Amino acid sequence: MKQRMRHYIYCSFWWFMLIMPGFFFSISLHAQVKPKTENITPAGPSNLKVLEEHKDKDGNIVRTVEYSKSGNRITETQLIRVLPNLHRPINPDTLNKDSVMVVVNKSHYVVEVYYRRRMVRSYKAVFGPKPLENKIMEGDRCTPEGWFIIQTKNPNSKYHKFLLLNYPNDSAIARFNDMKAKGALPKSARIGGAVGIHGIWPGGDDMIEKGVCWTDGCVAIKNKDIDELYSFVGAGTSVYIKK
Repeated sequence: MKQRMRHYIYCSFWWFMLIMPGFFFSISLHAQVKPKTENITPAGPSNLKVLEEHKDKDGNIVRTVEYSKSGNRITETQLIRVLPNLHRPINPDTLNKDSVMVVVNKSHYVVEVYYRRRMVRSYKAVFGPKPLENKIMEGDRCTPEGWFIIQTKNPNSKYHKFLLLNYPNDSAIARFNDMKAKGALPKSARIGGAVGIHGIWPGGDDMIEKGVCWTDGCVAIKNKDIDELYSFVGAGTSVYIKK
């Protein structure tokens, strides 16, 4: 019995001596390796410059801007609607979310919020590089038009907050399939998805203010505005996107 006990202690001692160096090396290595962090700032437009700005007969702003994107210098002229003064406080906890509707007006660069058919908020917005074209397929960077619903809400998007729309819906799928059958689209074309309303990278609000259309087809608004809109809507809220 004593001999077996001595053998057990002897084996345990050498097993301990064999594994401990690796154990401490693992701890040391773990301490030296820093966890990876996601770079959430995308390569957006830069060197933004306002070339010309004036008001039209209705008081809307006509602005021409120039900026750099993917090594190119781009010039755009946009009509930016003057927003109504809608600063009445709203308690989102008292809203009946079934009575909320969101209207995206691509011509006026705005997202409007209606409650019981009365407009209660209007936010400046931007879209893809061709804002007045309807989305056809993946990669065209156009914002889809028509009736949608908010499918899910993501509070931790790389674009601050994200309201995912149910694109492609039935009408978008039918149009895509029809165009593909007629040969109007490449055989490899896909309809795409992941379209929504979201904020912007930290410090990027100027892109919204100046009307620079940079998204891949989503609707982008300022972070303070997506914070408020996020609190007004829920899964199932109707969203109408028009030219």
